[in-house]
Amino acid sequence: MTDLVLALDVGGTKIAGALVDRSGAVLRAARVGTPRASAERTWAAVVDVVEQVLRGEGVAGVGIACAGPVDTAAGTVGPINVPAWRGFPLRDRVADLLPGVPVELAGDGPCMALGEHWLGAGRGSRFMVGLVVSTGVGGGLVLGGRAFGGRTGNAGHLGHVVVEPGGEPCACGGRGCAETVAGGPRMVDWARRQGWLAPDDADAALLAAAAGAGEEIPRAAFERAGRAVGLAIAATAAVVDLDLAVVGGGVARAGELLLDPVRRTVAEHCGLSYLDGFRVERAELDERAGLVGAAALVLGA
Repeated sequence: MTDLVLALDVGGTKIAGALVDRSGAVLRAARVGTPRASAERTWAAVVDVVEQVLRGEGVAGVGIACAGPVDTAAGTVGPINVPAWRGFPLRDRVADLLPGVPVELAGDGPCMALGEHWLGAGRGSRFMVGLVVSTGVGGGLVLGGRAFGGRTGNAGHLGHVVVEPGGEPCACGGRGCAETVAGGPRMVDWARRQGWLAPDDADAALLAAAAGAGEEIPRAAFERAGRAVGLAIAATAAVVDLDLAVVGGGVARAGELLLDPVRRTVAEHCGLSYLDGFRVERAELDERAGLVGAAALVLGA
């Protein structure tokens, strides 16, 4: 009987997969960009990743991290940044690929939090939130040392905490969500509207490079995004009584450009006595966090 697990991480930018052992080590991995033209093209990319990773190898189970919202009871997903998938039966479709193999599904935020809690910056924390700041802003909770998904598996989705009432429209149907300020494409769009001159294909990485070089508008974009993330963290910490926030994702690779305004905002708004000692840390597992957390769904880590 194999101890290996297939982990999948499906997001608005990429679809990743890995073969993971019981220690959390990634033994083999693959990654493709996320096609968004149709539901079946997106699904075909998932199949491609599964085939690249398995290469005929048997596994004890499959853990799936997917951008939300998800419905863990129904096994369906409807990622905001993958509009072709609405109520897509991802768990059953993956189960059909591997008959007889158990398949577990959770949001990418909860899986990131679970991965960081198991092997990353969240080790030793019992009450934490993990954030993925990337194309969108996702999040997940670990409460009492265990992943907490809530009623449908979407608890901790901080990207849709309102930080700018009456602000920019969000793909969720609301306005002024943290994601409308701190999602990578939104940051680039805002910087352009302020007069930032950049190539047509500019992304959050180029924005970070410009900010790191001292350009005023890109630095303002990270300041604004960090404040939005900090407000969402502070609200969640107060409501749930947390001791730690771990921030990862593509935008968070900018390091202190994002984390400094996050920490300043959290310090400004976390004044309640029970939040003494609450801290914000950068994720340690980077892109592995979602895959490791997905594997943990199966391994019980």
